[in-house]
Amino acid sequence: MSTDSAAPDVDTEGGATVEEQLEELREELAEVKAEVAPDQKKMTIISTKGTLDMAYPPLILASTAAAFGWDVTVFHTFWGLDILHKEKTKGLKLSAVGNPSLPMPNLLAAIPGMDAMATRMMKSKIKKNQTATIQELIDVCLESGVELQACQMTQDLMDYDEDDFIEGVTTGVGAATAIDHMAEADIQLLV
Repeated sequence: MSTDSAAPDVDTEGGATVEEQLEELREELAEVKAEVAPDQKKMTIISTKGTLDMAYPPLILASTAAAFGWDVTVFHTFWGLDILHKEKTKGLKLSAVGNPSLPMPNLLAAIPGMDAMATRMMKSKIKKNQTATIQELIDVCLESGVELQACQMTQDLMDYDEDDFIEGVTTGVGAATAIDHMAEADIQLLV
């Protein structure tokens, strides 16, 4: 006795046959699979520092991965939140003290005004080399579909409101959500 018989061509409540309903379900499933794109790679970046030099790495990596079609999330927490803050992002500074890449000893870097000088020098070099600004990289990320997230606990700690952030930033994201993104990601980076 064979169980390989064709489905009966019976009309159902909507007037469609079982075969027609089955074909419709197959088409819907194919559409959902195409939307989910299971072969799409995912990257999650945790951004924790809010200095000028540390704002670049997560934004450059995120925008580049998005350009390659990756699903990218950048979770900003603690000082990294300043990168997404409407006002604070404009005043990000370069810290001269403890920066081994700067050509000055810490004793000299600790002199008042050295951070401001190092920041001016870096911004001048950025402009001279026509390197994208932080705001331009944020715009590219948002336009490319990168999800820029603001940590809820840090928002509360720093007394920031949703309106304090650049338009397009996802605010109020908890650590549990960030962990879920990391668990699903092919690459996880802490910057």
